[in-house]
Amino acid sequence: MKTLLTLILVIHGLIHFMGFAKAFGYGNVNQLTKEISKPIGVLWLIVGSLLIVSTVLLHVRKELWPFLGIVAALGSQVLIFLFWQDAKFGTIANIIILILATIGAAEIIFENSFMKDVAQAMDIDPPAHDERITDEDLSGLPIPVRKYLEYTGVVGKPKVRNVKIVFEGQMRKKGKDWFNFTSEQYNFTSDPTRLFFMKAKISGIPTTGYHRYRNDGASMLIKLASLFPVAKIDGPEMFPTETVTFFNDLCLFAPGALIDARIKWHAIDHESAKATFTTDNATISATLFFNDKGQLVNFISDDRYSVSEMKTFPFSTPIEDYIEILGYRLPSYGEAIWHFPDADFTYGKFHLQSIDFNVGQTTIQSDP
Repeated sequence: MKTLLTLILVIHGLIHFMGFAKAFGYGNVNQLTKEISKPIGVLWLIVGSLLIVSTVLLHVRKELWPFLGIVAALGSQVLIFLFWQDAKFGTIANIIILILATIGAAEIIFENSFMKDVAQAMDIDPPAHDERITDEDLSGLPIPVRKYLEYTGVVGKPKVRNVKIVFEGQMRKKGKDWFNFTSEQYNFTSDPTRLFFMKAKISGIPTTGYHRYRNDGASMLIKLASLFPVAKIDGPEMFPTETVTFFNDLCLFAPGALIDARIKWHAIDHESAKATFTTDNATISATLFFNDKGQLVNFISDDRYSVSEMKTFPFSTPIEDYIEILGYRLPSYGEAIWHFPDADFTYGKFHLQSIDFNVGQTTIQSDP
């Protein structure tokens, strides 16, 4: 699609230069039968240049090209109306450019709402202190939890204020095919916050989604082509659901954050423990399962709502393929599974692409 759009923009832009050439008498431009004044010829040149610049931005500053592309296509269409008999077929190119540019602009605006929330969360994130996790911090934990934190390598590392995680993976709805997605999220521990933005293509149509979890509420918004809401949920059920998801993220990808007075641990046996996590607005619990290496291998909670049924069902996230990253041992692959009464249903597969801890505003601003 990007290659096709590039060709359309370049060819459409070059054709506009013909209007400039006709007005100033450069060569034989027989394709345009109507006389063109020099001021109008300059407009043809400007619009053609805007289309070419839009092509360049599409590859080097993709967040800017849709807005310039919309301006260029609208300007082009005005000229086409003035010279309809000769230029009417250019309308097809303008329609394609306008559709794709509008979708691109809508995605950028939607994603900017996510990044604005991230920046606000950064503003209230506690200032960094060089507080390190010690063996003493682990002393009151159940044995398998302590063994897990030792295995992941949190001892001697800074305490976790926030974490940025990037995934690639696949998702699906019940009865539907898998679709690929990429996601970027930020979790903040002091004031529990989870901001998760996803991009995907479903049946070939660009689709974006934003899960927003903060003390003032939890919501999920999915938009087709970043324009048309196809799922919007912000009821009270979302808060415990997103609290489970937030806590799940900490357990799997930010184990250093599990040293927290808001988490009450209950020993079960040498390979499992139950955790109860309490925020200002919710209390949820989960059971964590470990292997003999000290790796966390599964997380199960009964407090998460399935948004399609708006009922709670057991929810689990088995994980595997631990890798070394930033001095930690963390899982690189996980699945999200609903345990419905009739059958288990795996709806998500997550491949860890990158992770960063205690990021600041400069990290956000440097992201494309």
